[in-house]
Amino acid sequence: MPSIGLPHQPIWIQNMEIRLAHESDIKDIVLLDQVAHSNDARRDFIARSIHSGATWVAVIDETVVGYAVLDYSFYDYGFISMLYVHSQYRKQGIGLALVQRLELTCMTNKLFTSTNESNHPMHSLLARLQYAPSGIINNLDKDDPEIIYFKQIRDGMPDKTSS
Repeated sequence: MPSIGLPHQPIWIQNMEIRLAHESDIKDIVLLDQVAHSNDARRDFIARSIHSGATWVAVIDETVVGYAVLDYSFYDYGFISMLYVHSQYRKQGIGLALVQRLELTCMTNKLFTSTNESNHPMHSLLARLQYAPSGIINNLDKDDPEIIYFKQIRDGMPDKTSS
């Protein structure tokens, strides 16, 4: 990965830019996110996440091809609450680059995320990035438990964002 600089500066990896999302990206993110097409709550989540400065986008040739959201809603630890890459751009390292960017941006020493048990590509990505399973939540989605993952991303930082 290239030199990163400050935590909120955009970075370039080959022809892909990873940067904080702008309000003007909302429409593009909604277009790429298939769930957002028919789900008002997902569209609201996207807008709120961008307005709060929690959303990063991957851009190739001026097109948003993926996004990720980092918040601190999980017991005040960093939590990747969304990682989404357009289906035509998957398996090209975009999800990997977005998660690595969130790891560099995260303000706590622990970073968590979760995914459905059925989401095998996400499990593979998290294993590649050395995330460890940390727990299971049943009954969110029928017959598809949510698996919680954890990674110690660095030492010498606050354990949590608040006491």
